[in-house]
Amino acid sequence: MYGVAPAAEAAWQILLAQVAGAAQVQLDYMPYPAPQPLEALWARPDLGCVLMCGYPVALQMAAVTPVAAPIPSASWAMGRAVYRTDFIVRKDSGFATLADTFTGRFGWTVRHSHSGFNAPRHHLLRYRKPGQTQLFASTARDLVTARRVLDAVVAGEIDVGPLDAYWHALLALHRPDLVDAIRVVESTDVAPLPAFVASASMPPDMLAGLRQAFVDAAQAPWFAALARPLAISGFAAVTLADYATTLHWEKAAVVAGYLLPE
Repeated sequence: MYGVAPAAEAAWQILLAQVAGAAQVQLDYMPYPAPQPLEALWARPDLGCVLMCGYPVALQMAAVTPVAAPIPSASWAMGRAVYRTDFIVRKDSGFATLADTFTGRFGWTVRHSHSGFNAPRHHLLRYRKPGQTQLFASTARDLVTARRVLDAVVAGEIDVGPLDAYWHALLALHRPDLVDAIRVVESTDVAPLPAFVASASMPPDMLAGLRQAFVDAAQAPWFAALARPLAISGFAAVTLADYATTLHWEKAAVVAGYLLPE
């Protein structure tokens, strides 16, 4: 999910090996590059430690247990395991505000994504007028990944799209050339960041060991060298209840009759 470049993926692999070693848990690393379906990965009965968006966690789309979530080093995180969604446009576009983009084409990722669907839908509620079913002139659905949204904006296929702000920060760190052509016109409120999850069948003592190893990681001598390329300051222990915010945002949109962010 956040292996935005080879250096970032390598850092995640090393970090997970260190955490697993501290917890005395055997984990085998398996590359899973996009756009392979995340639903298939989350459903594996041998799931040991995989990042999963908080919205499908809250929806209980898979039999998993949240373990811990990264704490971004970005100022907007304020030392918490949270993120937000950036609404991005081409840097050379004439759009000054998010409201300006309503004359254009919007794109979203996938219905079980918080950053690419649920969060922008909730944010857009404030702009809807009574009885209004659509804010944008047109919409591109099911773009699936954050990278696809970015590429679509740069290519002019869509005028505005939602970008996971932590993913955005990581890409700016590792591939500034890819974000040089975009700018942010508005951002959503923060919500709980995707969590590392494990199969619900993982023994409780093993799960507790992993959770504590993540929480203790920031004090380990190896952490600083990995924190820089991952743009994190540590990890927070999380549970299913921590992701209730995503369901509250979903309910607000459904009650308002705004089922799709369009």
